[in-house]
Amino acid sequence: MEAQKWRKDYEEFETVTRQFYEGEVSVPQYKGFSGGFGSYAQRGGKASMLRLRLPGGRVDVDKLKFIAESIEKYQIDKVHFTTCQTIQLHNLNADAVCDLAVAALDYGIVTRGGGGDFPRNVMVSPLSGVEQGEYFDVAPYAEAASDYLMGLIKTVKLPRKLKVCFSNSPANTTHATFRDLGFAAREDGCFDVYSAGGLGNNPKMGVLVAEKIEGSKILYYIKAMVKMFVSYGNYENRAKARTRYMQEVLGDKYAEAFADKLKEAMQEENMDISVKEEKIKKQADGIRPEGKRILPQKQEGLYTVAYHPIGGCPLPGKFRELYEALKDMEAVELRIAPDETIYIVNCSGGEAQKMLEITSDGGETLFETSVACIGASICQVGVRDSQALLETLIKAARKWDFADGVLPQIHISGCPSSCGTHQIGRIGFRGGVKKIDGKPQPAFVLTVNGNDEEGKERFGEQIGTILETEIPAFFKDLGEEIAAAGMTYENWYSGNKERFREIAAPYIA
Repeated sequence: MEAQKWRKDYEEFETVTRQFYEGEVSVPQYKGFSGGFGSYAQRGGKASMLRLRLPGGRVDVDKLKFIAESIEKYQIDKVHFTTCQTIQLHNLNADAVCDLAVAALDYGIVTRGGGGDFPRNVMVSPLSGVEQGEYFDVAPYAEAASDYLMGLIKTVKLPRKLKVCFSNSPANTTHATFRDLGFAAREDGCFDVYSAGGLGNNPKMGVLVAEKIEGSKILYYIKAMVKMFVSYGNYENRAKARTRYMQEVLGDKYAEAFADKLKEAMQEENMDISVKEEKIKKQADGIRPEGKRILPQKQEGLYTVAYHPIGGCPLPGKFRELYEALKDMEAVELRIAPDETIYIVNCSGGEAQKMLEITSDGGETLFETSVACIGASICQVGVRDSQALLETLIKAARKWDFADGVLPQIHISGCPSSCGTHQIGRIGFRGGVKKIDGKPQPAFVLTVNGNDEEGKERFGEQIGTILETEIPAFFKDLGEEIAAAGMTYENWYSGNKERFREIAAPYIA
């Protein structure tokens, strides 16, 4: 759907937004309205955020230019890459949020449905089309899915949000096997389809509702999923209005009910699609770049550069720097990953070396690529400041100077919503409180042994609650033990699960 078709919608957004800032609309009322435009008031109600909807997390040169210029024009001082492959612009006043939401349309960016009870940003494995060893490029199918879902925003009232994603390999980076609707690529060029999964409170793995389906048929499955949600979703209780709760309603009859809705969808209209895989014709320059953040692509002589700004929050000026560097590079674009890493794809060897230098401010160790949601200092519903905790831990870890891999990538969510995907982290934290002498103190719930790989999926087990101030000491103790064993966390944990609990015990007692 063309971005410009949404322009009229934003007239109402501006009217209500200005009423909110003038005190004529309450915070709860505004939240219920503005989310549908990808915007929410931040904690305190004095500033707004705007979520740029980017299907598959793709940021081409034109979009990058728009973001860089917007940051400069409105003096934006906070930007965050989300685990749903979007970009959030923070600390905006009424003029900025209203202007930016409309200006984005000129660059093909639609914020409509970026929040609220709507189909959300369609997620795609970030290296789809360029990754060595992938089953096939799933991005063209995701683009078709995104166009279809955007068309539903004005026609179907959903109980809550609906997340659809595509994975290109068993790495399952988009969590296709436990999202609201996931298409997991197969080696034979088809998809397996999973439904009614999700993180957050009462997480659920998805139900396998179809195997070996042709890519041309994906829209029928999306339509069937929408029909399922409308029929069996909970419109009365928002706490139970996510698709995963339909598993509780339907039990072992879920797959059968989905098959019935699929049959209806197939009888109603022809929705077959035909897609073309993007062929990259760029020539290599013969240079072989070096660096652990450089990934060879399946296109001979082309490379991807991985860049992980700490906490998914790059310095705002980095967008201008990136744009100036790659604006004349053929076919180069950014891809946002669900772990807040940015991949700069389709670089020649020389270009990759240049981008490696430009992105040297990002995380250099596995621990420094840890994931954190935006946190309670900004988010209305946040309980703890996940960004502050991560910053504290990384500063401490740089002093400890453990070998790379001794501490794993961790996932931090400020509240049970799991925007930091804590439930699939090897180590995860979820914001909470802990009573000391009867008084509530800032704390985080510790989870361990999560995994998102297809075939190995599991949600982390809750171990206990640690005071926020004691988490650095816990990691120091853990790191010293693993370092003394000459191992990485990944190979240490499997044989030391009970020892992990022993190390954690004094902190959760």
